[in-house]
Amino acid sequence: MKKTKIRIRILKAFSAVPLCAFSLTWIIFSVAIRLRFGENNLLTGREADNTDITSRAGLILLVSVGVMFVVTLVVTYFLADSITRPIEKLRKFALRIGSGDFTPNPVTFDEEELQDLNTALNNTAKQLGVYDSQQKAFFQNVSHELRTPLMSIKCYAEGIAFDVMDPKKASETILQETDKLSDLVTDLLYIAKIDNITTVYTTQKIDLAEIIRDCAARQQAVADKRQLQFVFNFAEDNIPYECIGELISRAVDNLISNAIRYAASEIILSCKRQGNFIEISVADDGTGLAAESIPHVFERFYKGPGGNNGIGLSIVKSIAEQHKGHVTAQNLVTGGALFTITLPMEVNNAY
Repeated sequence: MKKTKIRIRILKAFSAVPLCAFSLTWIIFSVAIRLRFGENNLLTGREADNTDITSRAGLILLVSVGVMFVVTLVVTYFLADSITRPIEKLRKFALRIGSGDFTPNPVTFDEEELQDLNTALNNTAKQLGVYDSQQKAFFQNVSHELRTPLMSIKCYAEGIAFDVMDPKKASETILQETDKLSDLVTDLLYIAKIDNITTVYTTQKIDLAEIIRDCAARQQAVADKRQLQFVFNFAEDNIPYECIGELISRAVDNLISNAIRYAASEIILSCKRQGNFIEISVADDGTGLAAESIPHVFERFYKGPGGNNGIGLSIVKSIAEQHKGHVTAQNLVTGGALFTITLPMEVNNAY
């Protein structure tokens, strides 16, 4: 590929033409002066009068400067145009991205720097296109998820108002739907916080074993109500890890909450080092995941049988990725589902 720097250097070189013209003018002027003092005319080989010599020297000077000026103008124009034309194409492409058109730019450039910039803009357009599609689908799903509990609340409230429903039972349903709506709004706000690239998080060294125990303790009452038992399986008593404690705690909370909905008798919480990674696992002894659901369980608003609002596991995925890790879901051979968050031991530039 051609280097733009080379072309710029050529333009700088041609900017020295006026200096060359001045030097040439001085040389011709010196020759004219010598001729003026009676030396032989270098052009004709004979003695010439002063007027003829001066006229010829002036003509030579004028023609030389004119030729150099025209050559400089032509070369500079074509070189400048070869630079400004591709830049103008990139400018129009950037404006197109800004207006919401994320179609990739099919143009290629000979200049290495301009092609690198074009590639970067194409990658940006691709990412923005994906993000735009996700946002549209997100808001469509949000509107649907919000509408359902609101319609239910409205229906039962009208039943109470017109004395067609038992006030106590209707109130219980309204309270349940209100709780669902509150949980949904909380999750949506949390997603917005995680997705916000300007949000600044503070990392700290925490004990993952302690975090997991705390998460289980917060949901112990719900587990007791369903007669479920927590089983802790830690390779070490203390597992220090540099991370965003708030987010890791939320991810484990969501996995435990999900397991509580499907477990039959127990939930196994594990944490161990695996090479250069740390694995946090939550397993239940329920019926497991449907085969067709496994590829989609971490998608936003995807709800399997008995699911809540389809946001909890997507939050877990976002948190894992925030730490340069990932989360997986699979069925156990013995029955039940296993969710594993895999985190790198050292997270560089993750926040």
